[in-house]
Amino acid sequence: MIGRLPRAAERGYCLYALYKDNQVVSLAGLSWRVNFYNKRHVFIYDLVTDSAHRSFGYGEKLLSHIHNWAKENGAAYVALESGIQRNEAHRFYEEKLDYDKWCYSFRKTL
Repeated sequence: MIGRLPRAAERGYCLYALYKDNQVVSLAGLSWRVNFYNKRHVFIYDLVTDSAHRSFGYGEKLLSHIHNWAKENGAAYVALESGIQRNEAHRFYEEKLDYDKWCYSFRKTL
């Protein structure tokens, strides 16, 4: 990840971190996107909360900050993708944060 960060940053990727006692407990990697269906929006590529710090509201607090920041800066949406096997994460996004599950995402390995 660290080796990829400079190249990603050149393309607008940035990291937001939530700290507790000078330790990162939750981290999000994101960038701005523009397309026809989501207009100008923030896309969260990476989101992780340290396993020892889950269920304490840190991920929710970090995402709430990102939502506010995105809205203040003209985003129409905040979007993210989550692996189909991550049922607990989906429940978190939908029930706690009011995200809509509105599409499937596909990829083809080359």
